[in-house]
Amino acid sequence: MNQLKPQRDREGTLMHVIETLLDKGLVLNADIMVSVAGVELLGIRIRAAIASFETAARYGLEFPAGTDTETLAWRRARELSETCPSCGKKSPAEQLLSEFCPWCGWRSARALALESERPRLESGEGAATVPRFGTPPDGSSDEDA
Repeated sequence: MNQLKPQRDREGTLMHVIETLLDKGLVLNADIMVSVAGVELLGIRIRAAIASFETAARYGLEFPAGTDTETLAWRRARELSETCPSCGKKSPAEQLLSEFCPWCGWRSARALALESERPRLESGEGAATVPRFGTPPDGSSDEDA
């Protein structure tokens, strides 16, 4: 007979559950009423949100009075960040897409294209070859006609 054996799966760990909970957030809405013979004796409304500060800031949740939102951590939470496809760590989106991942050095296709264009533009080669918006590829304009 085939016996079931416990398995350890990384997707089911407590750490994974907490990370997902803080990353995605959880909102609880509950209305509890206790009534006897149609008369409401007790009414409780529960509204709770469980999330990291970064997730809460992203969704515009209100914070307790006195929360200092001008700290470095808050500024980092408000700036748009993306996950690096190579190492999986979060970095500022603009830096990740236009430059490189500060953790592993990964470069996006956009960053590589910008890097290859820089020498051409600095030497003056690329300036004449870049057509303006609305200009036909042959270089003629409506005024020439």
